[in-house]
Amino acid sequence: MVQLTWPHVGTDWAPILSDITHTYVQMAREIAAREHLLIVVPANSNLPKEIATLENTSIVNCPTNDTWARDHAFITLVPTTEDNNGDNLPPLLLDFRFNGWGEKFEHQLDNAINITLFKQPQLFRGCLYGDMNDFILEGGSIESDGNGTIFTTSQCLLAPHRNQPLSQADIEQQLKLRLHANRIVWLDHGNLIGDDTDGHIDTIVRTAPDDTLIYVSCNDSCDDHFHDFKALEQQLIGLRTTGNKPYRLLPLPMPDPIYDGDDRLPATYANFLVINSAVLVPTYDQPHNDSVAMKTIQQAFPQREIIPIDSRSIIRQHGSIHCCTMQFPSEVMKKNLKTRD
Repeated sequence: MVQLTWPHVGTDWAPILSDITHTYVQMAREIAAREHLLIVVPANSNLPKEIATLENTSIVNCPTNDTWARDHAFITLVPTTEDNNGDNLPPLLLDFRFNGWGEKFEHQLDNAINITLFKQPQLFRGCLYGDMNDFILEGGSIESDGNGTIFTTSQCLLAPHRNQPLSQADIEQQLKLRLHANRIVWLDHGNLIGDDTDGHIDTIVRTAPDDTLIYVSCNDSCDDHFHDFKALEQQLIGLRTTGNKPYRLLPLPMPDPIYDGDDRLPATYANFLVINSAVLVPTYDQPHNDSVAMKTIQQAFPQREIIPIDSRSIIRQHGSIHCCTMQFPSEVMKKNLKTRD
């Protein structure tokens, strides 16, 4: 199941609501064709007819500030065989506190979405609710390899108005405890110009099967990103897996600069979404870069269909596909999940 928190006139999308709605409809159509889609939308918002009648979809009415499901939605832990110790433990839905990326934006409504969803009897089966509201953590700020390693960035998790006065060591301890992780890998470079999340890792480095890291590279020495992203690349080259082997590194191109007036927007190909049998990849009407990015991501996911999603509308609010979505494992879903409330 994948969650979309739908754009509406009460969000920052209002000036381009038609454009962003078109993009969300495209994402919704591709997701619902392959797995269940959960749409969160205020009761007084009008969904397009195509979405209101889309099969394999649940719609939940809930007040929202914005649309970035990656950062306000549940982070799910699924017990492993080692965790179970013979017991059939249920998935754990972790409700971390969302504070608008360090109190930059209104967030109170978005921070309350998860508890509203958990109270919906038709959505989740046998799940535990983990109240983590004493700790601030956005889904876009972490990447997991599924084997006990969490990747994150120091510029985000140590940014002001997150979890002060906790030190880096304190935060690492909390991540290990709350996410049941064995180690935390901190990356110190790769901040995209225009990014207002303080450097979410899902905009620069993503994990993939077979100890693969897909990352944004910059080979243009005239680009303001050049030195910082070369430093990121060197840091990735120096990383080792838990088996003390180097990672398989797949570089993505840096999109040509996209501007809103004089402000450069944080366009990135790393913000893709993996769904059942496919990967939704952001594109920016840059034929060469778009093609290289899709071919690179295909290398990491050879058995999945690569589906381009024009993300020029999303990037105008400084995000992309992964930022707009949150995935849930099948274990959390009701066996006979309704398609309507």
